[in-house]
Amino acid sequence: MRRLFAVVALLAGFLLVPTRSDAAVVNVAPWATATASYTSPWENVAAINDGVDPSRSNDLRNRRWGTWPQAGEQWALLTWPSAQTISSTQVYFFDDGGGVREPVSWRLQSWDGAAYADIPAAYPVTVDGYVTASFPAVTTTRLRIVLESGKAAVGLLEVKAFADTAAAAQSGWNPPAALVTPLDEVWRHTETGDRDPYGFRNFGWDQIMANGGSINYCVRWDSPAPVSAELRDRIHAALGRSFGKWMNVMAGHDGWPYAEVPVKVVGWAVRDRATLQWDDDSVDVYVGDMRENAPQCAEPCGRFFNQSGAYPDCPGGPSHHYDMSLWLTAGMDGGAGGDWGQRVGSEYLVDNLGSDDIHILLHEIGHGFGLDDFYDWTPTGQCCFLMKAGSATSITEFDAWMLRDLWRHLKSRYGY
Repeated sequence: MRRLFAVVALLAGFLLVPTRSDAAVVNVAPWATATASYTSPWENVAAINDGVDPSRSNDLRNRRWGTWPQAGEQWALLTWPSAQTISSTQVYFFDDGGGVREPVSWRLQSWDGAAYADIPAAYPVTVDGYVTASFPAVTTTRLRIVLESGKAAVGLLEVKAFADTAAAAQSGWNPPAALVTPLDEVWRHTETGDRDPYGFRNFGWDQIMANGGSINYCVRWDSPAPVSAELRDRIHAALGRSFGKWMNVMAGHDGWPYAEVPVKVVGWAVRDRATLQWDDDSVDVYVGDMRENAPQCAEPCGRFFNQSGAYPDCPGGPSHHYDMSLWLTAGMDGGAGGDWGQRVGSEYLVDNLGSDDIHILLHEIGHGFGLDDFYDWTPTGQCCFLMKAGSATSITEFDAWMLRDLWRHLKSRYGY
C-alpha cells in the first residue's frame, strides 16, 4: 500500500451537504464566504450558507447567525471569488421567540464595483419556512441581505442564491498571476513524486466520479468512549462540512460537473456494540472486525480493498459500500490521510465539532485528492497555507488553486 500520509503537529447515513441540482438553476450560496455587520459571540455567520435546511425558525440544534443584543439595521454578506448571475434567493429567518425575532422588513443589495445598490423585488416576511425573492438577473460578486429589526435582534438560519448553471459555470484555467509559478512548481513536484498521478485510480476524484457525484464514509471508532445518537449525528455533520469546504472551491470551476457533493456515512466499526448508544438502523454497524489493531468496517464493502468498484460480497450490496474511512483514535495527536480516508484523534474531533474549520481533518481530506505535504520545501512566494502543516488553519486561496490544478490535469480521464 503506497503511503500518502501526513502526520502533523496538533495545533491547539446523513445528507450533510446540499444535493447536486440537475435543474436549470443552482444554489451558489455555498460557494461564497459569509460575513456580517455583527455576530453574537456564540453564533456563527458561516451557518447561513452551510447547506443545512432548518426544521423551524427556532432551530437551536444547528448553527445559526444572530445579532443579539444588536438591533436596528443589520446585514449578512455573501462574497464570491468571481461574479455570479443571480435571479432569486430564499432566506430562512431565525426567531427564538425572545431576543431574536423575524425582521420588520428586509431587502437585497448587489455590489456594482463601487457601492451597494438595492435590488427591486417583493420581500415577504414569515417564519418556519423559506421566503423567496425573485428579480431580474443581477451579476455581482457580493450579495448583501439587509434586515431591519423591530424591538429585538435579528438573524438568519440559511440563505440560498440561485444562478443559471450556464452563467454560474466558470471555464478555462485562470489562476491569479502571482500563483502561476508556484502552482507549476507544485504540479511538477507531484509528477515526479512516488505516486504517478496519471496512473493511480483511487483519488477522491475517482471515488466521486464512480458514484455519480457523491461519496460514502464509514467511521472507525477506536475509543472506549460511548457514542450517543446525538454525538453520532454531530460527527456526521462535521465530516460533511469539512468535505464540503473542499468541494465548494471546485463548484462551477473549469468543467467540474457537480454543484455539491453529498456525503453519506453508511457505517460504524467498533470493538463493542454497547459503545454505540442507539438502536436505529440508519447505519451499518461492524463489531469485532479488526485491522491495524483497530475496528475495521467490512473490507468487502470498502473501495480501498475493491478498487474495481464492484462489491459482490458486501452485506447489503453496493449501496452499502464506503469509499473512505474516518478513523477516530483515542489519544492520538496530529493526523494521517490518503485515498483510504482520514485518521485524527477522537478527542480532538469531538472537542472541535462546533468549529467552522477542523483544520487537521481538512488537511487530511486534502491528501485524499492527491494534495501533497510541504515538509521540506515551499513554493515560490507562498508562506502559509493549509497543506503546509502548521502554517494555516483553513483552506486558503493557494490551497484552492492547488486542488483545481489537480482537476485540470486529471479531468480528461473522466471525459471532461
